[in-house]
Amino acid sequence: MSEDLTRMTAADLASRIHSREVSAVEVAQAHLDRIAAVDGDGGVHAFLHVATDAALASAALVDDSLAAGSAPASPLAGVPLALKDVFTTSDMPTTAGSRILEGWRPPYDATVTGRLRGAGVTILGKTNMDEFAMGSSTEYSAYGVTRNPWDASRVPGGSGGGSAAALAAFEAPLAIGTDTGGSIRQPAAFTGTVGVKPTYGGVSRYGLIACASSLDQGGPCARTVLDAALLHEVIGGHDPLDSTSIDAPVPSVVAAARQGADGDLSGLRVGVVRELTGEGYQPGVQASFDAALRQLEKLGAEVVEVSCPHFEYGLAAYYLILPSEVSSNLARFDAMRYGLRVSEGASAEAVMAATREAGFGPEVKRRIILGTYALSSGYYDAYYGQAQKVRTLIARDFTAAFGQADVLVSPTTPTTAFPIGDKVDDPLAMYLNDLATIPTNLAGTAAMSVPSGLSDGLPVGLQIMAPALGEAVMYRAAAAYEATREPLVAPEVSR
Repeated sequence: MSEDLTRMTAADLASRIHSREVSAVEVAQAHLDRIAAVDGDGGVHAFLHVATDAALASAALVDDSLAAGSAPASPLAGVPLALKDVFTTSDMPTTAGSRILEGWRPPYDATVTGRLRGAGVTILGKTNMDEFAMGSSTEYSAYGVTRNPWDASRVPGGSGGGSAAALAAFEAPLAIGTDTGGSIRQPAAFTGTVGVKPTYGGVSRYGLIACASSLDQGGPCARTVLDAALLHEVIGGHDPLDSTSIDAPVPSVVAAARQGADGDLSGLRVGVVRELTGEGYQPGVQASFDAALRQLEKLGAEVVEVSCPHFEYGLAAYYLILPSEVSSNLARFDAMRYGLRVSEGASAEAVMAATREAGFGPEVKRRIILGTYALSSGYYDAYYGQAQKVRTLIARDFTAAFGQADVLVSPTTPTTAFPIGDKVDDPLAMYLNDLATIPTNLAGTAAMSVPSGLSDGLPVGLQIMAPALGEAVMYRAAAAYEATREPLVAPEVSR
């Protein structure tokens, strides 16, 4: 076939596969060939594990079903996808980017994994990530750095940099990420792709290796808003295996994305969060955001300013709540039941200590120490307890703001993608990347990042935020904005 299958959208690929213009196996093979060409040594390094045989076998099942006259299992049956290596997969390793889980093959699939399989989606493999989803650059992976397809000397964001880079490098048309403080949206902004953080509880966390349980949320990543919506409806919905799962229908995001594609936002009120613009933002990022606001007004939206005064405390509150939950969640990696074991010393305590020293990287250790201190006797109320009170105030700010606007907007990140190594030794500078994305995680509301242009040749993201279960209006606004912009296409990856 003369047309490059790797450059097509997921929606277009699905249409061609389901009409049998092209086979799912051909589509899978094209993407596997692309991975082989650009992802190995010296390349993007988006993937930690490529499941060649399993992907082709999955695609063949879709082709056989269609040949037999059966309807597609879902609107995305046969479409390839890259899965962040924090979701359990029974047929391939799951490491969460950590040495402590090197080579671990889980005995079960995460709910998200199972829903993808049930929908006939072709899982190409597992993508690189900051260890246990702790980081903003994918430099904290135990298995090497992922490079940004726009500039190989720069980071793709984190923690889900592998998933975003796979999209930007045309290694997959779809990906799954997780967002604890911006780990879907920030990589999307850095790579010129689309990333969605659904309402907390909107996508099951069963089988998602926990970083911070009250903040983690899986979500769709894609190159277009419609593709993200199609994937959202596949993975979303109630799961009785997840006690935090919302027992409510998935918002009608596909219909909303299709509606928004006509470019009409008449009647929509867009709130600009005063505390998430201006000082501290790279000039090119701010200029791109200002241009996006003008474009939204041209589409018929009314743009108003709103204030969320407690957002300025979000970063501090987050970096007390998250490490505290990390300290609790990572206690399970004790060298006794699964994963790495370093057999040193005569006691279980000695083995545990040696294993954690060898198996955890520096950022994970840093956050465990911070969290353990914040939860310790005498400091719990002063740190963790106070942070939770700030979290409540931020949620109230959102409630008030959504009383004045249908969606809220801000730049997704303060800067464009920074050079590899630039911030890895400065934790505070790294944490500031999440300045605009953290409030949504603290409140449990929905948000997404869509490309809004370039600054000095690097992508910039526009963040669109919506109330809990308000994804439909968010997708409508994003699709309308996207329809008036030329798509961002990364330069050809070289090795």
